[in-house]
Amino acid sequence: MTKRRKVVVVVSDRMQRRYRYALTAPEGKQFDPEFHPDLTPKQMLALGVFGGKYMTDCTKEFPKDWFTHARFSSEKYDPAVNFFGVRASQSRAVWKEKGWIFKDDPRGWFQWYCRYYRGRRILKEDARQIKRWKAIRRHGAQVVQHCRTGDFSCRRRQRQALLHWAYDSRKL
Repeated sequence: MTKRRKVVVVVSDRMQRRYRYALTAPEGKQFDPEFHPDLTPKQMLALGVFGGKYMTDCTKEFPKDWFTHARFSSEKYDPAVNFFGVRASQSRAVWKEKGWIFKDDPRGWFQWYCRYYRGRRILKEDARQIKRWKAIRRHGAQVVQHCRTGDFSCRRRQRQALLHWAYDSRKL
């Protein structure tokens, strides 16, 4: 068995300067057994999430192919870029106020997920974010309870929010 060479990523974007982290797991593998997202970061970006503004200044940190079909907005957050065409996010200020922002991931859950998917592991933070991810499932149960399967006009905000958390709400 060959030992995996540790890769260190250095980030310099609008929110972090010279932030460093190590990739200690293979990309897309060795997830916590309780964490099984439906969508990869690349799939989420191609579908349209976060109004197309979430990752526009940090594309150098992640694989180029993640952005080949990414739906970005050139100016500002644009709900039309989202798969369901609606705003389904709270502001970063609200995220900070609620204590959802961790110092290593100033952009929140999706940034954590992208880095986790790549292979970064921070045990305590990983457990916290996976707990938050699991809590979002209740929105999927509400969509199932109140909507016909495939009726994308039903509960669009909840469906979009689920996409933001890597749940494939198109299947509900």
